[in-house]
Amino acid sequence: MTVPQIGVLALQGDVREHLAALAGAGADARPVRRAAELDAVDGLVVPGGESTTMSKLVDIFELREPIDKRIAGGMPVYGSCAGMIMLATEVLDGRADQRGFAGIEMTVRRNAFGRQVDSFEAPVRLAGVAGGPFHAVFIRAPWVERVGDGVEVVGRVTDDDSRSPRGVRRAELESSSGPAADRIVAVRQGHLLATSFHPELTGDLRLHRYFVDLVRAAG
Repeated sequence: MTVPQIGVLALQGDVREHLAALAGAGADARPVRRAAELDAVDGLVVPGGESTTMSKLVDIFELREPIDKRIAGGMPVYGSCAGMIMLATEVLDGRADQRGFAGIEMTVRRNAFGRQVDSFEAPVRLAGVAGGPFHAVFIRAPWVERVGDGVEVVGRVTDDDSRSPRGVRRAELESSSGPAADRIVAVRQGHLLATSFHPELTGDLRLHRYFVDLVRAAG
């Protein structure tokens, strides 16, 4: 597979940003709103946005069963922020009627890092991603409280001596749900990848390249 065709679930959220990042990372990127469009791609990104709204729209657009089948069949999927919630087997602080794809055996806490005004940036060291810590943007982000035996922890919130406009140091990494430093914010289970932060907002394409390579390997 020379140029993988990767879709972005285009129902709600950071669709354009992911499309641009995937194209920059060497993929043929396209929006996915219908089952026929899903059939045409080799991998899928579930973007950040609002997970409860996304859950409803997946049913309205009749995409739940097709996506579940593609995941079961080995299609690589990457979920960022709300996309991480959509891929989790268990969601804390979500709506009772909220349903995702239950692809990664993990428990995530919705909005764990706080509200929109609590958005921040922090360095995250990512296993398997060269080039030093990833400058991660967290916006109403979840974190992972439990992972299953088959889930690899790819990244945790770390700290260094730098600050960004929305950045915080380790001593300040607190939320209403408890200490945020060292929380799990990136995981992988086989062909499924998830982060609680938004790499599509940073201009750093390393994580999208990592996923593009994952799609190539699966093909």
